[in-house]
Amino acid sequence: MNTLVLIRLLLDGGLVVLIWMIQIVVYPSFLYYESENLVKWHKEYTSRFSFIVMPLMLGQLGIGSYNFFLENNFYNLTSLVIISLLWIVTFSHFVPIHTKLSKGMVNEQLLLSLIKKNWIRTLLWTLLFVYSFYHTISLD
Repeated sequence: MNTLVLIRLLLDGGLVVLIWMIQIVVYPSFLYYESENLVKWHKEYTSRFSFIVMPLMLGQLGIGSYNFFLENNFYNLTSLVIISLLWIVTFSHFVPIHTKLSKGMVNEQLLLSLIKKNWIRTLLWTLLFVYSFYHTISLD
């Protein structure tokens, strides 16, 4: 197995585990915090979590882009489209929500919106991992 293929699969796998933990545990837990405590914790959470998730997302984007330019095929194109959608959704929807939370604009409607909208990323990262896994095992 190609080292780059293995690294890509590990990145996809790591991100799918993270997004499911966020979707099932982290975001729903926000509903149990008092607003003041959530704002304090959220600032800590986002800085700590960014330290983990950004290198994984950058690695995924870098390898996905490199693979596409190296070999322009359906798998690489589809993967890059899904990765691009994840970046667009993250920065157009989730960064603004997290900015509001960090500024103390906390309300139940915003938190429920965060949980509901995050299903998009959860499903996309799950689809991408399954697609990468299937592609990887079909190479052997």
